Amino acid sequence: MTALKSARKGPPKADAVVVFLHGYGADGADLLGLADPLSPHLPGVAFHAPDAPERSVNNPFGYQWFPIPWLDGSTEAQAKEAMGRSVSLLNEWLDKVLADEGLTADRMVVVGFSQGTMMALHVLPRREQAVAGIIGFSGRLLAPDLLAAEARVKPPVLLLHGDQDPMVPFQDMQLAGEALEKAGFTVYGHVMKGTGHGISPDGLSVALSFVKDRLGK
Repeated sequence: MTALKSARKGPPKADAVVVFLHGYGADGADLLGLADPLSPHLPGVAFHAPDAPERSVNNPFGYQWFPIPWLDGSTEAQAKEAMGRSVSLLNEWLDKVLADEGLTADRMVVVGFSQGTMMALHVLPRREQAVAGIIGFSGRLLAPDLLAAEARVKPPVLLLHGDQDPMVPFQDMQLAGEALEKAGFTVYGHVMKGTGHGISPDGLSVALSFVKDRLGK
C-alpha cells in the first residue's frame, strides 16, 4: 500500500492541527479550501487534507475511501476490503502528521464530510490516543453495533447534517448520535436547516466554535 497524498496550509510551526477528510468522489483540496475562512479565527493551527487512496469509480477526477455498491455497482466484499485498506492508510497518515508537526493527538481535531465522516467516526475511536474532537458533516456511523466493544478512546463528537440531504438521509445524524451516546461518547448536534448535501454557513460557524473550544483558541 502506498502512503496517502495530502496538502497543508498554515504556519510553518503550528501548535494544533485540523484535519479534513473529504467525501466520495472529491479530493483533499475540496475541503482544504475551508482553511481560508477558518484560519483567521484559529491562529497557530495547521490544516491538512489527504486524498483518499482510490480513484472514484463514478468520478475519475476524484477519490473514494471505499466503493459504494448502490452507487457504483461494486460488491459488499469489495467495499469492505477497500475500507480496510483505507483505515490502515489513514491511521499511518495521522501518525505521520502528528510526528511531522511535533504534536500529540490531543492537539488535533478531525473534520469529515459524508464518506469522510464515516471514516472519522470509524477510525478515531479505535486509535490508542484520543484526538481533541471529531466533527462529522452529512455522514453516518458505520457498524454502530460494534462501536461500544471496539472503542478505545471517546473524544467528543459534533454532528451536523442538512435536513434536505438527498444523498445521506438526515435521519442518519440521529442514529449516529444515539449509538455514540450509548457507547459513552459526548455528542453535540446541529441541524443545517434547508441545506442539502453540503456545508452551510451556520454549520461552518458551529464547527468553528467547537474547534476553538476543543483547542483552547
